[in-house]
Amino acid sequence: MITENFFSAIGSPIVKSVGVLNSLGTFLLFQARVFPLIFTTFSRTKLLMKQIELIGIGTVGVVALTALFTGMVEAIQLYNGFHDFGVENFMGYTIFVSITKELGPVFATLMLISRAVSAMAAELGTMRVTEQIDAIETLGVDSKKYLIVPRIVATTLSLPMLVLVFDFVAITSAFYISTVVLDINPIAYQDTIMRLGHFSDIGTGLIKAAVFGFIVSSIGTYIGYFTRGGARGVGLSTIHAVVYSAVSIFVANYFLSSFFLFLGW
Repeated sequence: MITENFFSAIGSPIVKSVGVLNSLGTFLLFQARVFPLIFTTFSRTKLLMKQIELIGIGTVGVVALTALFTGMVEAIQLYNGFHDFGVENFMGYTIFVSITKELGPVFATLMLISRAVSAMAAELGTMRVTEQIDAIETLGVDSKKYLIVPRIVATTLSLPMLVLVFDFVAITSAFYISTVVLDINPIAYQDTIMRLGHFSDIGTGLIKAAVFGFIVSSIGTYIGYFTRGGARGVGLSTIHAVVYSAVSIFVANYFLSSFFLFLGW
């Protein structure tokens, strides 16, 4: 009995690891089949614009609200540290680069995951368990081209625009709190941004946003597309889509940040 428990304790993590790798391989193979279909989506302008409206425009409000308070909180927190050293006039560039390179892409993506990716996973999951996807396939229509690809393309195109909204609102709110509430010299605040800031700071954030958009939409559509188990399965698929997408973003953010650091961006 003790021997069985010992080998079970050793073998269980290995079996689980193999299962995770198998699932990852299945996901990557599916994406390899879907990726060539992306270039056919632009011929279906009406369908693509509908998804951009639902995913992109529909998420602007929550992104702007998140950005508003993120900028204000960052200004207050950085002031506490910079004021101790008497260099609060240098807050401008620090806030600018942290928002455009990191906070903007990550926070905007998290808001999109909570609103749009969860919705697409639930919608596709419901269509799967009610056999609507099977009906589409029976009619000779490629369900992947009709249901998955437009959502991936729309998310990839929309997220950089959402990041620009986040950057503008967060930087503006941080500037207001810093100069009006915390009484920092507005000329010195802007001067540090003009002297030290570069367009590449914004560009790297937009590149991250496009990559993040592709990743989260691929995960959300894949999980929703292969939902099983009725209403409970739809709920589980929605949870898995949100959790896996959010974790993937933090992992991808690290590797992209390291890559940009290597390039000197």
